[in-house]
Amino acid sequence: MRYTIIMAMNKKIVISLLLVIVASVAGASLVLWQHQHVRTAKVAKSIQGKQLYTCSMHTFIIRDKPGVCPICGMELIKKIDTTTGGSAQIVKQKQQPQIVSRQISLSSSQRIMANVATVEAKNETLNKEINAVGIVQFDQSRQAKVTAWVAGRIDRLNVNTVGTMVTKDKPIAEIYSPDLVAAQQEYLLAIKSRNQLKSSPFTTISEDGEGLVASSKQRLMLFGVKEREITALEKSGRINFRIPIYTPLSGVVIEKMVQQGQYVNVGEVLFNIADLSTVWIEVEVYENEFSNIHIGQQVEIRSQSFPEKVFTGRLSFIYPFLDPKTRTVRVRVEMANTGTMLKPDMFVNATIKVPLTSSIVVPVTALMDTGKRQVVWIESSPGIFEARDVHVGQHMHDKVQILSGINPGDKVAVSGGYLIDSESQLK
Repeated sequence: MRYTIIMAMNKKIVISLLLVIVASVAGASLVLWQHQHVRTAKVAKSIQGKQLYTCSMHTFIIRDKPGVCPICGMELIKKIDTTTGGSAQIVKQKQQPQIVSRQISLSSSQRIMANVATVEAKNETLNKEINAVGIVQFDQSRQAKVTAWVAGRIDRLNVNTVGTMVTKDKPIAEIYSPDLVAAQQEYLLAIKSRNQLKSSPFTTISEDGEGLVASSKQRLMLFGVKEREITALEKSGRINFRIPIYTPLSGVVIEKMVQQGQYVNVGEVLFNIADLSTVWIEVEVYENEFSNIHIGQQVEIRSQSFPEKVFTGRLSFIYPFLDPKTRTVRVRVEMANTGTMLKPDMFVNATIKVPLTSSIVVPVTALMDTGKRQVVWIESSPGIFEARDVHVGQHMHDKVQILSGINPGDKVAVSGGYLIDSESQLK
C-alpha cells in the first residue's frame, strides 16, 4: 500500500517536469524566430535601393557589388528587381505569370561564351522551290511515221535496225511499184506530146499539151516522188524502177515494221521516227502546290544517271485534269536534249522555281518557333537584346521570309538566340 502511494507521487512529478520542459522549448523557439525575423527585416531594409549583382547561370548567387561567380567564374551582371516587396506582390505575380521581361543585357564576355552573332535584316526576293518527280517523254510535235504512198515491194532497206539516225535528205528505203512505173511512162508521154503540140498554130491544142504534163507530174508527186526526181526523169527520159522513200523529219528510228522484199499497201506504216533533240518532261505536282504553278516558270531537272548535271527548261503546258489516285496535276516541261543525254521513260527529279514578292529575309537560325508564336531577338542597342513576335512567310533552304514584326536594317541574332531566351526566362 505504501509502495503504491510512492509510485503515484513519482508519476505526477514526472508529468509536471515534462510540461515544464515543453513550455521552455516553445518559449525559446518563439524568441529565436522573432529575433531572426527582426534581423531579416533589418537586412532587407539595409539593402533596399542598392544595385545587386547575380550570375546568369546560377541565379541564386546574389552580391551587392560587381565580381565573378564563385561557382563558374562568369562575370556577375546587374540584377533587375521586378518586385516592390511584400507578400501582396508575390500574390500578384502568381496571378499574372505571363508578365516577363522582353529585354536583356549581355556583356561582351557573355556574348562570346553564348556565341551570339547578329546580321542585318534585308529586303530580298526569294524563289520558292517545288520539288516533284517526272518522266522523260518524246516530244510529240517531233514524231513522224514513214508510210507507203503507193503499193509495191520494198526492194532495198537502207535502215535495218531500231535506233539508227536518219535524215530527211537521205532515203531510208526503195520501193518497186507498177503504179509508179506506169505514172512515169505517162509523164514521159505527156512531155513528148507537149513538145509535138506546142508548135501547133492552135492555142487550145498547145495548152492541152501543157495541161497533160502538169496532170502527170501531179500524179507522180501524189505517189511520193520528189520534185528533183521528176526533173531528173524529164532530163534522162529513162524510167526509174525503184523510187526512194524519205522520212518527213530527221531523228532516230524508234520502231521498224518492214523487211526487205516485203510487199506493202498504200498507207502502211514502215518506220516510226522521233527527233530527240528536244524532249518533254511530264512532272507530277501535288494539288496543294498547284496554285503556285504558271506557264513559263523555270524548271531544273536532275537525273541519277548524271548526278552532277543540271538541265534547265521552261514549263510549257499544264494539263487540265487531276489524277484522282495520286492527287497530282501533270505539267509539261519542254527542254533541249543536247547529246540525247535524256532518254525517254527515264525518271528524273524536277525543281520548279516560283518567284516570291520582295520581303524582309533573315537566316532560319534567327527564328525561334514556340509552337504558338515565332520570336526573333534583335539588338536594339549595343548589348541590349529585345524579343520581337514576327509573322513568318515562306522557308527557302537556310532563309525565311518575315512578313511583319521587324524592319530592314534591324540587327537580328542568328546564333545564341535560345541562350538569350533562356537567360531572359531565368531573369
